[in-house]
Amino acid sequence: MQRKTSGGIVAGLDIGSTRTSVVIADVTGEDHRNPGVKILGVGQARTGGIRRELVTDIEATTESVRKAVKEAELMAGVTVEALYTGIAGEHIHAQPSNGVVAVGGEEIAPGDVERVHEVAQAIVVPVDREVFHAIPQEYIVDAQRGIRDPIGMAGTRLEAEVFIVTGSSTAAQNLRKSVSRAGYRVAELVLEPIASSLAVLSEDEKEIGVALVELGGGTTDVAVFHERKIRYLATLPWGGSTLTNDIVKGLSLPYAEATRTKERWGTARADTVDPNETFEVPGPAADQTRQIPRELLAHIMEQRMDEIINLVVDQIERSGFGGKLGGGIVLTGGGASMPGVIELTERIFAGPVRCGIPGNGLGGLVDSVRRPKFATGAGLAIFGARQVLETAGERGGAGKASVDHMIRWMKDWLNDFF
Repeated sequence: MQRKTSGGIVAGLDIGSTRTSVVIADVTGEDHRNPGVKILGVGQARTGGIRRELVTDIEATTESVRKAVKEAELMAGVTVEALYTGIAGEHIHAQPSNGVVAVGGEEIAPGDVERVHEVAQAIVVPVDREVFHAIPQEYIVDAQRGIRDPIGMAGTRLEAEVFIVTGSSTAAQNLRKSVSRAGYRVAELVLEPIASSLAVLSEDEKEIGVALVELGGGTTDVAVFHERKIRYLATLPWGGSTLTNDIVKGLSLPYAEATRTKERWGTARADTVDPNETFEVPGPAADQTRQIPRELLAHIMEQRMDEIINLVVDQIERSGFGGKLGGGIVLTGGGASMPGVIELTERIFAGPVRCGIPGNGLGGLVDSVRRPKFATGAGLAIFGARQVLETAGERGGAGKASVDHMIRWMKDWLNDFF
């Protein structure tokens, strides 16, 4: 197996509550704002030791990571050292922050932008939390808003609006330890909705307003975008495992059998099921079976999904952008593949709803990731490709001042990321 550890190869690691997935890709092109990403390999493994996106058993999580990466490496024909790793969960907090500085010269210089970023990021972060992202949203020059690149403009007062994402240091350290014990290195921890947005949202959708809803195994994540800015983040402590637990109780099934039943027979709309249709599950004894009406299963799942989607819509309204989402809702994550979930969401949300499937703009083995459950993994690979090309560009222009690199990096987040 060929060993490639840097340069053209990136790998995204998505450790979900029920499934761990890895996407390995080759980076092509030279433009870090629009990198070419060629999918080489995909790996999956059942997740152990994760509950609601938090590590509860490092050894079990380590084994899940090892299995998923090895499978992806075998498919890709290369090995990797570093993994762009997704992080999510109820511990994630986000807040806007503003910075203001006086412009020193006749026009705004890179040093002025660097100073205003430092001021905007000078927030008090508790010792048990760490900053994952500080995303520039817009600049304001002498009360003129909506400026994306203030360098060279005339003005006396420069403001910057930054969206800061923080999370639990303990959660981050446990993720890093799990990856490290599997024999790999965390290249960067990336908020999962940010990664997924790269894979399934268009720039037009982010401009006119869109809510990305990731229906995961342990949690449901909501990210609201408007005018290419990320405006709101929320995590709900319910997901696919919640449905499985309902099936366990409602149909008196073991957890593993309830999971298979949900995946094979489940739907989020009971009105689409034939009332006379039944399916077979193992009985109480080894040689026994019993018949269960599929409509009963559908009722159990619809009630829970109705509750989750209503809570999602409540979060969207709480963001203050409920009436500004021309792009509606984009559902992704494993739960987005559930039959009937798009129609159920359309019934609850007054706006367009679609399923977010990665694939647009990708090359190589695209069919391997063309499912909603790979949105985060594919997005992490895209994120990694941007970082690799940005680093290559920096090395190519090593004579430039470090402040110029910082300004370029911040500018790219603003202009291209969102």
